[in-house]
Amino acid sequence: MTTYKPRVISLTKTTGQTFGFYLRVEQNEEGHLIRCLEMGGPAELAGMKDGDRILRVNGTFVDGLSHSEVVELVRNGGASVTFHILDESSYKQAKSLGVNLSDPQLTPVANGATKEPPKLKLCYLVKSTMGFGFSLRSVRGEPGLFMTQVDSGKTAYNAGVRNEDRLLEVNGENVENCTHDEVVEKIKLGGKSVMLLLVDKETDRFYRNKKNKTGSWLATVKFLPLQPRFINMIKESNGYGFMLRQEPGQKGHFIREVDKGSPAEKAGLREMDRVVAVNGTDVDNCSHEQVVDWIRLCDNTCSFLVVDKDTDQMYKQGKVSPMLFWEEMKDSNSPPSYTEALSLPAPAKTSMTVRDRMEELRPKLCRMEKTSAGFGFHLNGIEGVLGQYITEVVKGGAADRAGLENDDVVIEVNGENVEQSIHAEVVEIIRRSSDTLEMLVARQDVYKQLKATGVKTTPLLLGETSKEKTQTAEAPEPNRKKEQQQEEEARPETPPQQERQRTPSVSSSSSEDGIDERL
Repeated sequence: MTTYKPRVISLTKTTGQTFGFYLRVEQNEEGHLIRCLEMGGPAELAGMKDGDRILRVNGTFVDGLSHSEVVELVRNGGASVTFHILDESSYKQAKSLGVNLSDPQLTPVANGATKEPPKLKLCYLVKSTMGFGFSLRSVRGEPGLFMTQVDSGKTAYNAGVRNEDRLLEVNGENVENCTHDEVVEKIKLGGKSVMLLLVDKETDRFYRNKKNKTGSWLATVKFLPLQPRFINMIKESNGYGFMLRQEPGQKGHFIREVDKGSPAEKAGLREMDRVVAVNGTDVDNCSHEQVVDWIRLCDNTCSFLVVDKDTDQMYKQGKVSPMLFWEEMKDSNSPPSYTEALSLPAPAKTSMTVRDRMEELRPKLCRMEKTSAGFGFHLNGIEGVLGQYITEVVKGGAADRAGLENDDVVIEVNGENVEQSIHAEVVEIIRRSSDTLEMLVARQDVYKQLKATGVKTTPLLLGETSKEKTQTAEAPEPNRKKEQQQEEEARPETPPQQERQRTPSVSSSSSEDGIDERL
């Protein structure tokens, strides 16, 4: 039987940088697709390919989640995110064969090999106004308490809890022999959050038949909302660029004084991150001197497993080590990380004067008039998410003649800044523009550099008067008989609320159903 082994890719971005790809869902295509890889960007350098499918984000299985949920997971990962990727052909074959892609190891029985044993699960719940979203019940002849009234979409369900799961631990304390009232009291003592160790029927049966003792060491952490981060660094002449400290009254080894532009900052290391492991070695119980020695032994490359304050607190509430995350990820083969790729020789670049570089760091002010074919571009964005960009510019159309290019970031529409506007708001501004549209846009690399330097992007950056720098596309005499049709074609359409999973690309002509998100 064919086996399916995902690639594990850890990407790191710096301030003002993206991961260098679009996350997309498309009509008649399953999964979350990698598209429009930026040449030389973190994703391409790390080995992502066009059409690859994302299976996991920081250990969380996402194949069954909506586009917006996956985008949120990536964004919450901050500057360093780990992806499980399956190539397009393998993904489609696995789907056609009914392979369970949520299996953490993705290794069906092959050549007599034994499938990985099933895992218990750790679930972290934060109470909403409606409570935790579950009830407990006992079953005659069965030890312990079981989950019930777990409703889809509610807090418990979203955290990975399912009906009939058996409860083993509450906040790291075994409750298998506790009464219903005792367990309820322990949950209440946790306040607004609780960490549960659960086992489903099939997994419970598996370990009972083997008469094996069970505990959190057998659990998956894929359902936890916060995860540790892998930090891969390459030493430069001034070192890695951080201080390792032991803080008064706190157990552990903490990151302090991360130098701007250093390998540590580029890799995503943050102030007050706690170091859990160095090159896979758990350092929780090591002295400061021992950890420093481990780092020195790394030579010129070093890999950390770290947790921020919130992630650390969550794991401690369940009395489990973040090393569970490392154990779950360690067997996957990972291509070179972005930081490792940075050590490769860079291609020689033609020298450029300061004036030339300043000329490049300018937006474009494009004015266009609608033709019988509309404005001739697509405005892509996610309903409810900030940020819009240009795609599918029609060659020879009004937008093309005005200087718009694919992937241009939209900054202003008719003089109104839209950087913090959601898709529907930008759509409405374009609708009000009638037959003339003026857009301030910037190439994505220019936009990122301007953002990184803290420069506000306005027409003033054009350096000359806006009129002199504006690129205008004059429209031919409009055909009044088709005025209504043209207006409908040129209007960006906002999808109805109930179709949030698939937001059509907005354009002045026909549009392929799909959702794009720049990451």
